[in-house]
Amino acid sequence: MKDFSFNYPKKVTIGDITIRDGLQHEEKFISTDAKLYYAERLILAGVKRIELTNLGNPANMPQFRDAEELLQRLRGSKVLSRAGVNWADIEITTVTIRESAVDRAIKLKQNGCGPDRILMMVSTDEQHHYANSGLTLPEYWKEAERCIKKATDAGIKVNGTVSTIWGSPISGPTDMKDAIAFTKHWLDIGATDIEHADHDGSSSPDLAYRYFAMLLDAIPQPDVHLAHFHTTRGWGLANVLAALQAGICIFESTLGGLGGQPANFMDDCPIPGTGGYYYKDPNSVGLVSTEDMLLMMTEMGIETGIDVDKILELGTLFERTIGRRLRSSAILHGRIPKEPNESYKRKGLKERKERLGEQPDQVFPG
Repeated sequence: MKDFSFNYPKKVTIGDITIRDGLQHEEKFISTDAKLYYAERLILAGVKRIELTNLGNPANMPQFRDAEELLQRLRGSKVLSRAGVNWADIEITTVTIRESAVDRAIKLKQNGCGPDRILMMVSTDEQHHYANSGLTLPEYWKEAERCIKKATDAGIKVNGTVSTIWGSPISGPTDMKDAIAFTKHWLDIGATDIEHADHDGSSSPDLAYRYFAMLLDAIPQPDVHLAHFHTTRGWGLANVLAALQAGICIFESTLGGLGGQPANFMDDCPIPGTGGYYYKDPNSVGLVSTEDMLLMMTEMGIETGIDVDKILELGTLFERTIGRRLRSSAILHGRIPKEPNESYKRKGLKERKERLGEQPDQVFPG
C-alpha cells in the first residue's frame, strides 16, 4: 500500500524567544514582573529553551535595561521551585552580539545567575552585519572565536547565528551557499549550535526546503541546527513545514508572532535601535507564533513535550500585556474539534432518512 504521508521528524524541540526577540521590537517598556511571569509560565507549560534577554548596551535597546534583575529573579523563582522544576532540564539563553556583552554573561554566570547559552550573530550580507555589530565580518569572526573560547571555559554554550540566508533588506539577494560556509566556520571555531535565521521573512517555502536539505547534506547533524522564521509575508508556517520535511527538528517562535528589528522608539522617546525600520508596517515583521506552530505540530502528530492548552491561555493573556491584537489564529479558534458539536446540528436528519427508507450511514442512492 502506498504511503501518502509527509516524511518529517516525529519529535521536535521548540524554543520560545518571546521575552527577548518578541519584546525587542516593542516601543513600550514591558515590566520586569510581566517578563518574569511569562518566562515562568512558559517553563511550566513544558518549554525547555527560553531566550530571556539581551546583555548588550541598554542605551541602544532599553527594553533590556532590566536584564540582570530578570536573570536573578528567574533563577530564584519560588513559582518554579514550588513546581519542582529541575534547572538541569532548562536552558536559558541571552543575546550577546559583542564581546562586552559576552564578558557580562560570564560575570553573571560566575555570580550564579548567568545564562546557560549565549548567542552571537553574523549576516552573510556584510552591510547588514555592519548595521547590527559595527564590525566588518573578518573583525567579527576574530572576536567571536575569542568569545567562544572564554565562554566555553566559563561553562557557557555558544550559539552562532547566521542571518540573511535568503536575502537582505539592505543589499537584496544573497547566496544560500554562503550561509553553509558560515555555518561550517561557526562550528570550526567552537560554536555549540547554529541558528539559521530568516530575520526579514525573505524565504519562500521552496527555498527553505532547498536550503535545509543542502545544509543537512553538508552537515548532517540535526541536533545542532535550528530554524528561525519570521512571517513578514505570511509564509512562516509554510517555511516551518518545508524545514520539517527537510529534516529539521529544532524551531524557535514567539507568543503572538511578536518580534522583529530592535525598536527605535521607547515609550515617549526616540532611541538608536539599529536605525530606521526596514518595513512599511513595523508591526507585521514578527516570528511564527508559538501558539500556531505548536498547535499545527500537535495536529500533525509531532511530539513537542509542551502543553498546548497552557500555551493558548498564555497567548490570550499576552495580548493584554502588549495591549493589542497579535498574530495568533490558534488563540481565537483553538484545537480542531475531535467530538461532534450537537448544538450545530440541524434537526430532522434522522427522521428524514427514516422516512426515505435510508440506512443511518447510507451516503449514496440504493
